[in-house]
Amino acid sequence: MEFQRTIIWVVFGMSLVLLWDRWQVSQGHNAFFFPGITSNASKAPPSAPVAGAPASTESSTASAPPTAAASAVQDASIPGAEPKASAASGPVELVHIQTDLLHVDFDAQGAVLVRAELLQQDVASQWTAQGLAGFVTGKKPGPEEHVVLFDRSATREYLAQSGLIGGADSTSLPNHRSTRFDILPGPRALGEGQQELSVRFEAESGGVRLRKTFTFRRGRYDIEVRHEVENVGNEALAPSLYLQLTRDNGKTEEDSSFYKTYTGPAVYTDAEHFRKISFDDIAKHDAAQPKPADNGWLAMVQHYFLSAWIPATGVQREFYTRALSDRLFSVGAILPLGSIAPGAKATQQAVLYAGPQNQSKLEALAPGLDRVADYGWLDPIAKPLFWLLGFLYGIVGNWGWAIVLLTILIKIAFYPLAAAGFKSMARMKEVAPRLAKLKEQYGEDKQKLQVAMMELYKQEKINPLGGCLPILVQIPVFIALYWVLLGSVEMRNAPWILWIHDLATPDPWFVLPALMMLTSWIQYTLQPTPPDPVQAKMMMIMPFVFGVMFFFFPSGLVLYYVLNNGLSILQQWRINKVIAGAKPVG
Repeated sequence: MEFQRTIIWVVFGMSLVLLWDRWQVSQGHNAFFFPGITSNASKAPPSAPVAGAPASTESSTASAPPTAAASAVQDASIPGAEPKASAASGPVELVHIQTDLLHVDFDAQGAVLVRAELLQQDVASQWTAQGLAGFVTGKKPGPEEHVVLFDRSATREYLAQSGLIGGADSTSLPNHRSTRFDILPGPRALGEGQQELSVRFEAESGGVRLRKTFTFRRGRYDIEVRHEVENVGNEALAPSLYLQLTRDNGKTEEDSSFYKTYTGPAVYTDAEHFRKISFDDIAKHDAAQPKPADNGWLAMVQHYFLSAWIPATGVQREFYTRALSDRLFSVGAILPLGSIAPGAKATQQAVLYAGPQNQSKLEALAPGLDRVADYGWLDPIAKPLFWLLGFLYGIVGNWGWAIVLLTILIKIAFYPLAAAGFKSMARMKEVAPRLAKLKEQYGEDKQKLQVAMMELYKQEKINPLGGCLPILVQIPVFIALYWVLLGSVEMRNAPWILWIHDLATPDPWFVLPALMMLTSWIQYTLQPTPPDPVQAKMMMIMPFVFGVMFFFFPSGLVLYYVLNNGLSILQQWRINKVIAGAKPVG
């Protein structure tokens, strides 16, 4: 019994503290448990730039010392701010590209991808970031707005960059900072019936001609990028190609004040597997880099979406990260091209992905890329659950009904454990009056009370821990499923029934959270009442505390908990009835 009380108090106390913490964030204050990265980044001391790694939009600071590949080339720290419009470079020239899935803007200065609008990902479902506030104020995005991944605006900086390093000085070879590229003639929109579209940029500098070819394909978010390097000078060169993603650490539309998902860089190699590198660690120069490898990729991850550079397998690469300012960070890879004789060429293939975290498609693009849908230490449990959820979706064709079926299957799988726990709690409820009498009888003599309670448990063949242990065994599965339903992009814009048009956003009429409160309250009434009056009152209000929190959670997640509560109520009611009929306690 004491063990049960301890668990209840810990859960209740942490729930109140976390709820208060999330409320502080929603009111514009710093979080206590998950403080913002910006404050830490602003305190990061400046240091010298990494040798061999390209600089970006602002003065940069190294996050890790250079290794062999980076030291093999000259320092590529190109001074100055990101050129947008200057007398030297001329006005900004944007190249607009349109496909069936993407509307992309390139800046001719550096042939940098500065904007990517995902035409089939509607922003109208994203007011989950504001939760109830969005509903009350009515400030929801318009139906014509789409998710914008890459962006360069007053409030966002998120770019895909590439170029060459290793020339006579830091700015001599074509790069994203100081080189204006020419857009070669060709179509800029994917025509009706056309399956692919190629866009070419070309620049010459420092005796090297660089041509970038971006190939878009119908129905795909991955872009094939071909870098052709030609030595047009009189001496042999050994340049390196860099592929880089640069992003600010601001919040996205998908972020919520009531649950935290990861936003920031990630890298992967076969040897070291998936690794997240937080903005905070980069700012504090505490970001561990993977060892150089001939495989792997780099990415910028956020809730539901990602961008990634995927170099060709078998090509040596070295990863790096750096803080460019207190709010701007980059992750990249350097790929040595070897010696290029005068008149000779070298070609490097890569894939640039900008789209949703669709795990099946990401897995087909590169090993481990599906890991960006990260479920933390519960990944071994969460991945099979997601596979099962997808399998059920393939049968019923609706993610809401797939959640319903998955909940029922999990309930069936855990029925023996749950039944044992419910039986123990039912027996505890039956003897609760006798426990209350014992407490009155022995008063403050806790030692005699404990002896009497244990004797009663022995007499009635009750294990006081029997109601807790089965629940503890199930907790990892429940938490894993929580992250699956919270983080799966497949839930976005996925309708269920009637008023539930998007399983990734809160219930617009709050029906499911209200049912969550009701079912939690019914569960409370079916469980044994704690003998401590204060503890009993705390247990009484817990359904309402959790219910309020679930007002801000995605409806697909709340649907699971409501159905799970309902099935638990039926199961416990049946067990209570059977025990009461078999052995009345008096």
